[in-house]
Amino acid sequence: MPANDASLLATVDARTKLAGSNKMEILLFSLGTRETFGINVFKVREVSQTPAITKTPNMPIGVVGVLSLRGNIIPVISLAKFICPDNAARRFDTMIVTEFNKSTQAFLVDSVDRIIRVDWDKVRAPENMMISNSAVSQNLITAVTELDDGKLVSILDVEQILASVIGEARVPDVPVAQMETDQYIFFVDDSVVARKEITSVLEKMGIKFQQATNGREAWERLQMFASRNWPDGECLHDNLRMILVDAEMPEMDGYVLTRLIKSDMRFNGIPVVMHSSLSSNANRAMGSSVGVDAYVAKFDPLVLAETLIPFLQR
Repeated sequence: MPANDASLLATVDARTKLAGSNKMEILLFSLGTRETFGINVFKVREVSQTPAITKTPNMPIGVVGVLSLRGNIIPVISLAKFICPDNAARRFDTMIVTEFNKSTQAFLVDSVDRIIRVDWDKVRAPENMMISNSAVSQNLITAVTELDDGKLVSILDVEQILASVIGEARVPDVPVAQMETDQYIFFVDDSVVARKEITSVLEKMGIKFQQATNGREAWERLQMFASRNWPDGECLHDNLRMILVDAEMPEMDGYVLTRLIKSDMRFNGIPVVMHSSLSSNANRAMGSSVGVDAYVAKFDPLVLAETLIPFLQR
């Protein structure tokens, strides 16, 4: 299938309809090896033939240059440099342009195959699948799913790849939260780099926390918290002050998780904040429709802290 075939991303226009259905769409591509890789369609702006790239000095590792796209200068990143180093020197004629955490970049790939739709509960953490992929050990693969023919698809952790290119965000001074000794917040995110960033913010705020790595694990742990035998006069809200959820996660997405939380009376009064790299108005609206109390785009440490503080002071 030609990389610039308009039909390839026709389904992107309806992508927000998937949010909350516990399904995701994955764009499949190759880096010139027998492995199949994928990226969530939510992050993809377009796929095209690679235009002329302007090489510039002193670029970060993995950035092969820049190009002008509709008046904007964006970096061009070689995915092979991180995932298939033996192929990094070859020419890649196809690029995937993504919008992620309010930044736009192009990833060079060998070829693009098609878009598939899968249930989030069929998307597993890589350590739960029998795969031998060097990118897994580098935390560059966030999840794995299986095609109908049994072939495995490794889904990229774009946050980790971008952190490898531009470095992880520095956490500035943030407001300190006033919380009781036994109080904590619970957060869930499938990305290693995102969990590190969130942890850094919460530690600077002086907030105790517990965490999970996917939506299903989060729901199981939240059920355990809610099932505790509380002393007279106490309830879950006295200890669990807030739940912070990612939108895209293996096994259960953040929209379904939020809906479950909001439909369970034991969590009444506990705010749910969605923290996601999907920052469009449509995604914010979808978050509101399932009951999130606030929606924060990744990753701005100060904005995250300032969003959390009012809920913690109630």
